[in-house]
Amino acid sequence: MTAWMQTLLGRMGAGARGRVDAGALHAAVVGQARDPRFYEVLAVADTVEGRFEMLCVHAFLVLNRLKREGGAGAPLGQAMVDTLFLDLDRALREMGVGDLSVAKRMKTLAQAFYGRLEAYEVALAAGPGGGALAAAVARNVFADGQPAPGAADRLAGYMRASADELDSIDLAALGNGSVRFAAFSG
Repeated sequence: MTAWMQTLLGRMGAGARGRVDAGALHAAVVGQARDPRFYEVLAVADTVEGRFEMLCVHAFLVLNRLKREGGAGAPLGQAMVDTLFLDLDRALREMGVGDLSVAKRMKTLAQAFYGRLEAYEVALAAGPGGGALAAAVARNVFADGQPAPGAADRLAGYMRASADELDSIDLAALGNGSVRFAAFSG
């Protein structure tokens, strides 16, 4: 895990987490990850795995933005991750995963989530040339098959544009769930 993630997502006291409500931010991330255009236009698999991948993409974009706030963004980032994983735990249970299997599944999901955060961070930082972000997207989002021609590049472009869009939003607005991702058209 990179140093900024350790700072952003590091263990904080319960009091600090208790003062931050990331429900609106989490809802914005989940809502964007569910946009049907990703599944219809880019042919992201409309499965549990495909939806998890889109959740990772959008959570990364917001967490990557929060890292620019330094320590001021850490409580909100941690609260959003906490909310996200509570929601994943609930979803697993609703899907009928037994209590004994939930912990193992959550550990696997957490490893996948943090792995994607790191891969996308490195790839985004590499800049638009070279296709590092498109390669990371192809490897993760389209891991079960070949992406449609240009789909990984289009999603990578959307991610870059969304990162720029999110950079224009201040911390207070993010805390209120005022999130703007880039426009995605079919």
